[in-house]
Amino acid sequence: MDEIIGLTAGSIWNYINENGETSAIKLKASLGISNRLLCFSLGWLSREQKVLITEDGLTFKVSLR
Repeated sequence: MDEIIGLTAGSIWNYINENGETSAIKLKASLGISNRLLCFSLGWLSREQKVLITEDGLTFKVSLR
């Protein structure tokens, strides 16, 4: 499972790097991943201080640090 989370974290980082700040919902839809995998992977990136997650109304915005 760690390998899948790590690979997905890399995909998320690459997506944000190419497209800029985005919502968590758009990330999920664009990458075709489950809520669970999105949360695990964002947690991984957040723990490594690679992304900044901010609340935006009813969703969250994700950007690179």
